[in-house]
Amino acid sequence: MAFINEKNKEINCKIVYYGPPRCGKSTSLKQICSEIKKDTKGELISLTSDDDKTLYFDFIPITLGKLKDFTIRLHLYTVPGEVAYEANRKIISKGVDGVVFVADSQIEKVELNLSSMRELKDILKHEGVDFIDVPHVIQYNKRDLPNAAPLLELRKLLNKHAVPDFETVATKGSGVFDAFQSISSKVLMDLKKVNV
Repeated sequence: MAFINEKNKEINCKIVYYGPPRCGKSTSLKQICSEIKKDTKGELISLTSDDDKTLYFDFIPITLGKLKDFTIRLHLYTVPGEVAYEANRKIISKGVDGVVFVADSQIEKVELNLSSMRELKDILKHEGVDFIDVPHVIQYNKRDLPNAAPLLELRKLLNKHAVPDFETVATKGSGVFDAFQSISSKVLMDLKKVNV
């Protein structure tokens, strides 16, 4: 849920990039960071291991502009995908305003994608939130790989609510910013419903 600071006239929204291990969440955030103007973003913070696995999260704050008298800030987070970090994913996903589910398109990763999606829905349910009520989009990442599953199959498995979805290649930046713009719009539309 967006944090509204009346005193400072700020609205802070949390968007989480969620998905299985090594699907491209951190790479997506780095690409977004590289495309955003310097004066509208903070520093990208990454807590990673020696082999570049996300240990806790990646984070970047982005200022979008104004809504009425309030400055809108998006706080983009990634979650660690490794099984051992389930507790971290739960903590980071609390109070989420929007989700970008990053799926790994490789055929052999289909079950991991499904498992990660189930876990996300369970985390939200535990918070008293239905996944369908949270603004979300889907990135089908690694579309450039020869073993990428057919897009229609991935959609059938992961996008049952027909939300905006995007074919991406995070290492090249392809499609990543489009997904970011889409989730940003959905979060802002959601904000307008609460009559800020």
